[in-house]
Amino acid sequence: MSDWFAQRVLAWAKRHGRKDLPWQRERTPYRVWVAEIMLQQTQAQTVIPYFERFISNLPTVDSLASAPIDDVLSLWTGLGYYRRARLLHAAAQKVVKEHAGHVPNSLVDLLDLPGIGRSTAGAILASGFDQPGIILDGNVKRVLARFHAVEGELRHTAVLNSLWSLAEAHTPTERNAEYTQAIMDLGATCCTKSAPSCSRCPVRTRCTALATNSVEHYPNPTKRKSVREETLCLLLVIDAQGRALLQRQPTDGLWGGLWLPVRVKRTMHPTEFLAPIGISERQFDCEKALTSFTHTLSHIRFNVETKVVYLLNAPCLDSPHDDLVWFDTNATPTIGLSRLTLAVLEKAGIGD
Repeated sequence: MSDWFAQRVLAWAKRHGRKDLPWQRERTPYRVWVAEIMLQQTQAQTVIPYFERFISNLPTVDSLASAPIDDVLSLWTGLGYYRRARLLHAAAQKVVKEHAGHVPNSLVDLLDLPGIGRSTAGAILASGFDQPGIILDGNVKRVLARFHAVEGELRHTAVLNSLWSLAEAHTPTERNAEYTQAIMDLGATCCTKSAPSCSRCPVRTRCTALATNSVEHYPNPTKRKSVREETLCLLLVIDAQGRALLQRQPTDGLWGGLWLPVRVKRTMHPTEFLAPIGISERQFDCEKALTSFTHTLSHIRFNVETKVVYLLNAPCLDSPHDDLVWFDTNATPTIGLSRLTLAVLEKAGIGD
């Protein structure tokens, strides 16, 4: 191995790299794949309990493919970016259909699966199959952008192409799996986004950003789109058993496939929604409005206004109402709940 950068990173990782992450134990292509999807836009420490629970319940590609999407989303509840879970589920079904349930070991076939991009495919090849693979996740982008002082926003094609070329140049063909984990660890624990530990960095003597006292300048900050403000009005119905009436959201919109309290117009009286599903105002025990609160997504800041209706009995919904469910707030969730739903239930003082 002649690349100085790779040699230094590997030597550092031998002493300081992370070696106790659950997906590093019993390494299989499936476990690596699930971990890589969960780790997109999410830190390892946050992912660990979700990964362990997910694998415990869905230990194989076949079990994931055959699971109802609600089961998958319930295991993802709280992790955020739920589109990842839906794509993972769809990809597992494609693996069962087209690859007999075996995660493919070629770059072309991996890239053909929903939710798998070039970097994720490289990680699966390297860590899952011990084959040469090149990665360029957020941690690696940051390390390379600083080491080589790569100018420009990461979202720009020319910048990404430059980083991919650098990643390929540094990635060794031998000890590839070790290097893949090592450079991710370097970015995650040493060359961090804020307050990087440059004095502990194994490549600091040749880091261009450090030499020019401009580490914090790289990668160049992306100009964020302005966050728009919206009011979101919800109707939370609680029956005599403490169950909450939830509504499944369309798969192609916000909170796709997840369950939320009923979204209504501000001027809408609860009976306008409830009467058509067989719940009359005579069944109301009381109504109250929760204190409004702010819930922010990446591009929208919602002012959430929630009206709660308590019922005197425990009604059954007339069929068909496939998009509605009575959710037992005291039971372990078996459906996908968004952070917004959890926040509303907490503010209503119901559930665990």
